[in-house]
Amino acid sequence: MNRLCDSMEPKVMDDDMLKLAVGEQGPQEEAGQLAKQEGILFKDVLSLQLDFRNILRIDNLWQFENLRKLQLDNNIIEKIEGLENLTHLVWLDLSFNNIETIEGLDTLVNLEDLSLFNNRISKIDSLDALVKLQVLSLGNNQIDNMMNIVYLRRFQCLRTLSLSGNPISEAEDYKMFICAYLPDLVYLDFRRIDDHTKELAEAKHQYSIDELKHRENLMQVRLQDERARQEELEKHKTAFVEHLNGSFLFDSMYAEDSEGNKLSYLPGVSELLEAYKDKFVIICVNIFEYGLKQQEKRKIELDTFSECVHEAIQENQEQGKRKIAQFEEKHLSSLSAIREESELPNIEKMILECSADVSELFNELMMLEMQLVEQLEETINMFERNIVDMVGLFIENVQSLMAQCRDLENHHHEKLLEISISTLEKIVKGDLDEDLPDDLRALFVDKDTIVNAVGASHDIHLLKIDNREDELVTRINSWCTRLVDKIHKDEIMRNRKRVKEINQYIDHMQSELDNLEYSDILD
Repeated sequence: MNRLCDSMEPKVMDDDMLKLAVGEQGPQEEAGQLAKQEGILFKDVLSLQLDFRNILRIDNLWQFENLRKLQLDNNIIEKIEGLENLTHLVWLDLSFNNIETIEGLDTLVNLEDLSLFNNRISKIDSLDALVKLQVLSLGNNQIDNMMNIVYLRRFQCLRTLSLSGNPISEAEDYKMFICAYLPDLVYLDFRRIDDHTKELAEAKHQYSIDELKHRENLMQVRLQDERARQEELEKHKTAFVEHLNGSFLFDSMYAEDSEGNKLSYLPGVSELLEAYKDKFVIICVNIFEYGLKQQEKRKIELDTFSECVHEAIQENQEQGKRKIAQFEEKHLSSLSAIREESELPNIEKMILECSADVSELFNELMMLEMQLVEQLEETINMFERNIVDMVGLFIENVQSLMAQCRDLENHHHEKLLEISISTLEKIVKGDLDEDLPDDLRALFVDKDTIVNAVGASHDIHLLKIDNREDELVTRINSWCTRLVDKIHKDEIMRNRKRVKEINQYIDHMQSELDNLEYSDILD
């Protein structure tokens, strides 16, 4: 499939090849020579040409994180891989290779132009992430099923398509089918599609297209519903109360409770169970609604804190900028005066005065930073106290509601045990009128057997309640700890960065003074 000579040895995409390619494609004049001397950072490269190099495998491209155009045509590449970090890629040419499967493109969300011309591809798929795709070249491959065209309907930006040289291009209805199923297409096989052809294609396939659109609309509705459910679930998880807005917890108690399910067929237990479930679900819904309200309060608290921190930093930075502006105005004036001064003692005195001004500015900027640190430390500590108190109160109230669930379970257990013992006594006396399922009747061998069965059911239910409570408490405590730790770490990093900025600026100002050579000034 490729145009390279079979006698050539397969090449590896190593650093040497990449450096050579970058150097060859860089500027060739004075700027290029300077770039070669200082070295070109791969992350700064926007376009890379690696065609006709007998490359077998795509590799070592992870540093080209800002690459927008990549040319890998006319090689012997067998698999699309190693492109994960090239998220800014807009144009990709993999034509004239030995690729059999479309894959490895999931992160290329900005890709607009993709060429896979002259490969060994038999199916169009795995392009879902390419939502911006405008040009797709798949000519001279092995695509033989027209249903591949239907897959391309999802790409709303697709305007240019090439499929000539594939088995499907020999089909009598090839052009009409594509024009009907891809109505927004402008160019097919390098030729513009005229309006008349589009109208004929639409008329010919109207029934099939209408049916397909109906199915697509149904699918879209289902996807939107599922997306809405997932978003709602994530909201509930953020509040730590997912699946508590219904009977999920109650149902889970009986999902693995074989004894409890058998006992539900005892006379009178069905009504007892229904009343138990209704009361249990009410408590769960109370926990759920309380959790959402508390989550909203925590969000408001966090937003207020973030706003306070932002305002404090911004105000502090404005003060710093004003001090720097005042300093620079005076400093520039002083430098001009030094350069105009001819007397050496006066020059030395003026330089010392400028140096004192630099030191004073340093002290003022560091004082501002210390004030900000103290202000933010107080704000952070106050937020930490508030959020910890809010989480503590939430846990306390949830545990109180969960205790009500246990009380209901204990009450149900007692009633179920009474009914079970009463049933056993009737069986022994032969007074039981109702027929019991065989697996249930097998439990009524003696009192110990039935008591153990009721007890096992009770233990499972309590364990489910305990586990849900423990999960909620553990997760919200972990969230609170991680949040507070991150806030403290972010402040430490902010302070270090600011101190570094101040030192770099002051060092630059001082260096400027140190570099004033008396001989140059006197000249």
